[in-house]
Amino acid sequence: MPLSGKNCVVTGAAMGIGRTITEVLLQNGAKVALLDVNETAGKSLVQVLENQYGRERTLFLNCDVESEEQIKAAFQKAADTFGGVDGVCNNAGILTEASWEKTVSVNLMGVIKGSYVALEHMSKLNGGRGGFIINTASMAGLGPLPSCPVYTATKHGVIGFTRAMAAASEMSGYGVRFNALCPGFVQTDLFDAINSNLGRFSHLDEATRQLMQQFGLVDMSDVAEAVRQMVTDETRNGEAFLVTRQKKEYMKFPSII
Repeated sequence: MPLSGKNCVVTGAAMGIGRTITEVLLQNGAKVALLDVNETAGKSLVQVLENQYGRERTLFLNCDVESEEQIKAAFQKAADTFGGVDGVCNNAGILTEASWEKTVSVNLMGVIKGSYVALEHMSKLNGGRGGFIINTASMAGLGPLPSCPVYTATKHGVIGFTRAMAAASEMSGYGVRFNALCPGFVQTDLFDAINSNLGRFSHLDEATRQLMQQFGLVDMSDVAEAVRQMVTDETRNGEAFLVTRQKKEYMKFPSII
């Protein structure tokens, strides 16, 4: 789907992968509503983006993805401001094994809530124009990260939810494609703090460092290219795109149905 003139929403947009996703959408002609709990970082980024892309193409909205009420209000504001919603990137995520309930709430429930609210605006059954939803998962959603079992579980859940929603959308006629972004280790605030957030699995921090050394750090330009491909290739639905230093590819899953 060409992005020029499309209206998009990105959660967790203020920093890291969210910022990269926002920038690639803008570079390809979209308008973007940036949703984040970090108001300082979000407003600062919008000022930078306004200088690059113009004042009418970005909008910052303070939003906690744990709150369905805040998500609904933010999406409605984005739709009212831009004239509808054509694409959504559910990117907000955390990693803290100590507060594992919050990890589940943000990483998995936040994606589900964001997707369901997005469909209220985008589904052709509701008068929407269709479009795309990209959910940020992780390499940990495709294989276990031993020091982060709950984080691993949430990212497996994101991939499973994304694939099931892709099939449901196709069978129901929503007109919305669902795909999952699965990056490896990326230099973000989440990455920088990983060893201090392992909770009861802190004794496995050395194993985590060894995995980081094995896989290396993913370049943000590769993440941006993966997002661009998933957005523009309308044949892709229900896919998981793995992005590591060694591999950049759509994953193949066994068919059980």
